Amino acid sequence: MPSKRFKKLPEKTSELPSESIDKLLSSIKKNCSTKFDESVDLNFQINQKQKKSEINIRTVVNLPGGTGKKVKVAVVCEDAKSSEAKTAGADIVGGDDFIEKIKDGQMDFEKLICTPSMMTKLSKLGKVLGPKGLMPNPKLGSVTEDLKKAISDAKSGQAEIRNDKDGNIGVSIGKKSFSDDQLLKNYNAIIDALEKEKSNNTLKGDLIKGVFATSTMGVPYKVKLGKSI
Repeated sequence: MPSKRFKKLPEKTSELPSESIDKLLSSIKKNCSTKFDESVDLNFQINQKQKKSEINIRTVVNLPGGTGKKVKVAVVCEDAKSSEAKTAGADIVGGDDFIEKIKDGQMDFEKLICTPSMMTKLSKLGKVLGPKGLMPNPKLGSVTEDLKKAISDAKSGQAEIRNDKDGNIGVSIGKKSFSDDQLLKNYNAIIDALEKEKSNNTLKGDLIKGVFATSTMGVPYKVKLGKSI
C-alpha cells in the first residue's frame, strides 16, 4: 500500500513532455520529502536498434560538482611508493600483507588503487574484489603509477558509468542539497563522457533513446537532451 508521502507525489510525470535538466531540477528537489539527503539520479535508456552484445560502456568521469560522499581510498603499491600514496591522502596503504588481508575479506574501503607492478598479484583476487566492483582497472584510471592523481580524483568525486545487462545506464549527479550549478556541471560532465564512449564503441546511429531524472524516493521526469548521443 502506497505511503502517505508517496501519495503526495505528482502522478504520471513520466508521461509529461520532456524538459531540459535545468528546468526539471526544481521539481525533482521539491519531491524530496524524506529526512535524508536524497540523490538526484539519471537513467539512460539505450536505443533498441543497438545490439546489447555490442554495447560495452564503462568509464569513470570526474564530477566537477563532487558527489557529496567521503570516499575511503586504499592503495596497493610497492614500499617505495607508499610514502607518495600516504602524502596524497590515501586512507589505507599496503603491499603484500595488505593483499593477504583483502584475501581474508578485510575490505574496509570504497575505492582500490594499484600500481601496475602489483596488479599481477592483486588480479588473483578477482573473485573477491570483482563482485563488489572494487577490482582496479587501467581503463578506469585505478591501475597507475600516478598515485597522486588517482587518489585526488577518487577523493574529489567520481562517477562510474557502465551499462547493465539490458544495456541501460544509471548514474547519480549529486544530492538534493547540491546547488543547481553543481548538479548541472555534473550532468554536463556525464553527457560529455557518454559522447566519448559512443565514439569509442563505434556504434551506428544514436546510443541514447531517452533519459529520465529522479530523486532516490521521487518520481521520474523525461529529460530533453538537446543533442543526439
